[in-house]
Amino acid sequence: MSTLPALTAPFETSTIAAEYAALPSKPLGASVTALAETMAAGDLMLRSLTSHAEAISHTHNERTKSTMERFAEAVRALNASVANATITDHASAYMRDAMERSILVVDVMRERGDNFLEHEAAGCPPVLAYDYEVVVDGRDLPRPCNYQLLRIIPPKGVTVLERKRPYIIVDPRAGHGAGIGGFKPDSQVGVAFHDGHPVYFVAFRRDPEPTQTLADVTHAEATFVRKVMELHPNSPRPVMAGNCQGGWGVLVTNATHTDLTGPIVLNGAPVAPWSGEIGKNPMRYNAGVLGGTWVPMLLSDLGGGVFDGANLVMNFTLLNPSRNFFKKYYDLYAKVDDMRERFLSFERWWGGYFLLNEPEIRWIVSQLFVGNKLVRNEAQLEPGHPIDLKGIQAPIIVFTSHGDNITPPQQALNWIIDTYSDVDEIKIRGQRIVYMIHPDIGHLGIFVSSRIAKKEHTEVASTMKTIEALAPGLYEMKVDSVEGHGHDRRYFVSFAERTFDDIRAVDDGRDDETAFAAVARASELQAELYDAFARPFVQAAVQEPTAHAMRMMHPMRVGHWMFSSLNPFLQPYKAAAGMLENRDKDLAADNPFKLMETVYADLYEQSLDMYRDWRDSVYEMSFYAAWGAPWAQAYGKPNAAKRVLKHKDELRGLPEVKLALLHIDDGGFEDAVVRMLIMLADSRGTVRRDRLERASRVLTQDKPFRELSMEERARIIHEQTIIVTFAGAQAVETLQNLLTDEETRQRACAAVQYIAGPIGEMSPETLTMLQRIRSALSLPPASDDVLEDPLRDPNDGPWFQVLDPAAE
Repeated sequence: MSTLPALTAPFETSTIAAEYAALPSKPLGASVTALAETMAAGDLMLRSLTSHAEAISHTHNERTKSTMERFAEAVRALNASVANATITDHASAYMRDAMERSILVVDVMRERGDNFLEHEAAGCPPVLAYDYEVVVDGRDLPRPCNYQLLRIIPPKGVTVLERKRPYIIVDPRAGHGAGIGGFKPDSQVGVAFHDGHPVYFVAFRRDPEPTQTLADVTHAEATFVRKVMELHPNSPRPVMAGNCQGGWGVLVTNATHTDLTGPIVLNGAPVAPWSGEIGKNPMRYNAGVLGGTWVPMLLSDLGGGVFDGANLVMNFTLLNPSRNFFKKYYDLYAKVDDMRERFLSFERWWGGYFLLNEPEIRWIVSQLFVGNKLVRNEAQLEPGHPIDLKGIQAPIIVFTSHGDNITPPQQALNWIIDTYSDVDEIKIRGQRIVYMIHPDIGHLGIFVSSRIAKKEHTEVASTMKTIEALAPGLYEMKVDSVEGHGHDRRYFVSFAERTFDDIRAVDDGRDDETAFAAVARASELQAELYDAFARPFVQAAVQEPTAHAMRMMHPMRVGHWMFSSLNPFLQPYKAAAGMLENRDKDLAADNPFKLMETVYADLYEQSLDMYRDWRDSVYEMSFYAAWGAPWAQAYGKPNAAKRVLKHKDELRGLPEVKLALLHIDDGGFEDAVVRMLIMLADSRGTVRRDRLERASRVLTQDKPFRELSMEERARIIHEQTIIVTFAGAQAVETLQNLLTDEETRQRACAAVQYIAGPIGEMSPETLTMLQRIRSALSLPPASDDVLEDPLRDPNDGPWFQVLDPAAE
C-alpha cells in the first residue's frame, strides 16, 4: 500500500476518499476510506483544540499580565497614600463617589425598565433618531404583513436632492425591532442625508399579521422598492441596504423580483451559515449541539403559534456573557454621569422584543441557517417558487469584518463561490460584486459604530454614484488614502479585481462544513417526528393567556420590568438620584481604591471570558465528535451536495456568450469606447474610483452616451465585457470595424485616455494596452495627456468631477 503514508498529511476527506476509490478490493477500499474519514474528523477536533488552546493561552496570558501590572500600580498608590497620610481622604472620597454612582445606576436601570414598559405599550415603534412618515403600510397590501415603508424626514439643515439616488435601509428582524440603522446622527441614515440622498426605511411592527409568511414579506419589500421608484422617476434606481438578516432578505427579494436592478448593500449578512473558521464562530454549532428546527417549532407552539424574538436575543446575549451580563453595566457604573443617555438609547432597541409567526421562523431555520438551502439552490420562497441567487440583476456590495463573530467573512462571502462557476460566469451574467473586509469591528459595530458610519458607510455611499460604470466582475474595495477631516473627510479608494481564490483565502478550508449536512438531515427528521407525535399535544395544552404569560415571564423581559417603577423598592432611588444632579464628579485619577476597582472589574470580566472560551471549545469539539464521524458523514451525504456549477469550458457555450461574440464586429462609437475602457481596466487589475467617476460622468452626461437609456447602457457594458473576456485579442483587432474613420477613432481614444488619467499615472500594463489599441486603430502612440473631457458639450456649463451626475 504505497499510498498509506498519505494519511499522515493534513486530512482532506474528499481527497483521501478519491485516492482509495480505485483500490481493487472494494471492502478494503471502503475500510480505508472510513479510516481516512475517522482520522479527518480527529484532525478537525485536534485543530479545534489547538486553536482554542492557543487563543486562550495567548489572550489570557497577555490580559493577566496587563491586569497584574495595574494591580501593582494600585498597590503602589495605596502605599503612597499611607505614607502621605492621605488614605483616609482617598477612602472617604471613594466611598462617597461609589455610593452616589450606585444610586444613579439603580435609577438608570429603573428608567430603562420604564422605557421598556412604555415602548411595549406603544407597540415597539422604530427607535429612529429621525422623524418619519408611513408611505406604504404592509397591512394594506394584497398579501398583508407587518412591514412598513417609512420616508425619513430630513432634519433641519439637511437638503435632499430629489434627483439623487434614494436609499432604502432594511433592518434585521432577528428578535429586535427596526431602527438600528438610524438611531443616531452618525449612522447609515445620517451618511445618506449628508450626501443629499432621499432616505427610506423598511420597518416592521412588533406583532406579525395572523397569516404572514416570509413570502408575504418578500413581496412587500419588492412593492416598497417599486413605490420609491415611482416617487423618484428621474433618479437612478434606489439602493437597498440590508443589515444582518435584512441582508439575506434583500438578496431573496431581488432574486425573486428581477426587475429590481438598483444596487444592493449587504452589511454583515449571513448568507452561507455553515461557513466559518475552526476555533471561532461558535454560534454556527447551535443546531448541532442544542437542537435543530424542532426547537423553534416547540417554542412557537408554546407561544400560541408565535415565536418570541426574545429567544433570539438571548442567544446573542449568551454568545458574549462578560459583555452582556457584566461589562456594559460596569461601564455604566464607572461613567454613569456620561453614559446614561447612550446606555438608555441602545437599551431601548436591545430591549424591544419582536415576534415571528411559526412559518416564518421555521423557514429561516430550515431553509437558511440549518438547511443552508439558499446557497445550495434548493430554497423555495413558497411551493413552486424557487430562489436562484444567479437571477439577481442588481450590483452587490458586501461589507463584512474579521471581528464579527456572528456573521464572519466566510458566511458573508462564500455564497459567491458556491453560486457561480468562476469570475467569468459573474461577467457573463453582467453582475458586479464588490466586497470590503474590515479588520476588527464587531457585528453590531457594522451598523451602530460612528467610526464605521464616517468611513466605510460613507465610502459605500460614495461608490453608489458610479457602480453602474464598473465593468462586470468581482472586486475588493480598498481604501488607498484619506484627505480632510470630519464630514469633509474624503477617502480615495480602488477596486481591485479578485478571483475566487482570493475569497477562498479568507477561509481556513471548507472541510469543516461536511458535518453540517448531517445536522441538516437530522433536523429534518426531528422536525417530522415532532410534527407528527408531539405537536398536537403541545398545541392543545397552550391557550393565548398562557402564551402571553410565558412571554412576559421570559428572562429577557423580567430583567426589565422588575427594575421599573412597578417595583416600589426603587422609588427612594429616584428621589435620591434627583438630589445628585449637581454632585461633585471629580474623583482623583490616582485614587488607589478607584484603581483597585478597575482591576477587580477586569479580573471578573476575564473570568467570564475564560468561561466563554472554554465553553466554545467544548461546543465545537462536541459538535465534531457527534457529527464529524464517518457514520454521520454518510448520513448527511444527501444534504451535502452543492449546486451543480458549469465547468469553465462550458461557459463559452452559454447563449449570452455566443450572442455577444456574434456581434464582435457590430456596434459604433459607444460600443468601442466601452470595450476599450474594459480592456484598460483588465490590463491593470484595479480601477481607481477617480477613474470610475470620470467614466460615470462620460457614460451618463456626454453625447452620445446620454441619449442611451440605463438599460441600453448596461447592455453595452455587459456585452463588451463578455467579448473582452472570451475573445481578448480579437476584441482589439475588430475595433477598427466599430470606428471606421480617423476622426472618430481619435475622439474615442481621447475619451478613453481622459478617463484613464495622465500617462505618468498609468501602470506599465495599462500604457502597453493603450498603445496596442491605438496601433490597431492605425493611430500614432499616445504622448500627451488628455486632461479635459473631449466629449463634453461646452453648452452644458460647469460641472464637478467628484460628484454624481445629479449633483449641482
